[in-house]
Amino acid sequence: MTGVICALTFVFGLLVGSFLNVVIYRVPRGESIVKPRSRCPRCGTEIRAHDNIPVLSWLILRGRCRDCKAPISPRYPTVELFTGLIFLVMALRFGASWELPAYLYLAAIGVALSMIDFDTKRLPDVIVLPSYIVAGVLLLIPTVVDSAWDDYLRAWLGALALFAFYFVLRVVYPAGMGLGDVKLSGVLGLYLAWLGWGVLAIGGFLGFAFGAFVGVAVIVSRRGGRKSKVPFGPFMVLGAWTAVLWGQTLWDAYTGTLS
Repeated sequence: MTGVICALTFVFGLLVGSFLNVVIYRVPRGESIVKPRSRCPRCGTEIRAHDNIPVLSWLILRGRCRDCKAPISPRYPTVELFTGLIFLVMALRFGASWELPAYLYLAAIGVALSMIDFDTKRLPDVIVLPSYIVAGVLLLIPTVVDSAWDDYLRAWLGALALFAFYFVLRVVYPAGMGLGDVKLSGVLGLYLAWLGWGVLAIGGFLGFAFGAFVGVAVIVSRRGGRKSKVPFGPFMVLGAWTAVLWGQTLWDAYTGTLS
């Protein structure tokens, strides 16, 4: 049964990844993600349904438009495949549980926000702010089913705590912390604290650790300096994903070392 769930979740992730490509391209431009249908940016031909199969269509077309032969960026199938894989990993982590839909949503917005932040150095409110409501509703389902009201309360307290921490950093050093990062922190805190205070601590720490590591790498490789702007959202998301998957194990190892 677990294998079937994982397979279905992977395929679902591929389909979601195809939709996320539309979100990533259109949302920063203020365009509708519903219409018009996707078209080739060079010849303007509407993409046919059989040419819009995640990953497979790109391979069959050899990365080129069927009509004008313009190259299609490998980024599109990469986003689709990566989304499918992160969905699969979440399915392996949560199995057939009421928590799984909530964390699949986290995976989806994580992919979209990370790519948009890389492209534009911002995290759109149109994705971040509604995520508080969506995450709250999705986590309410396992709360009601399993009577996990303590976990639900902790999740919202964790959201408030991480938001407050990022807000203070923003006030103290505005140049080093974007307002979008502050808004996103609450959403991530909600998901992390649902799993435990230790998971919240690990997720928050890893976001900064990953960001610092890449920042040092950029300086050492001479691709930028100390004042180079590096989007922080992707590292926040990566830290949260890592904590969701292995945060409790890392926290237990850390506290065990201290004791």
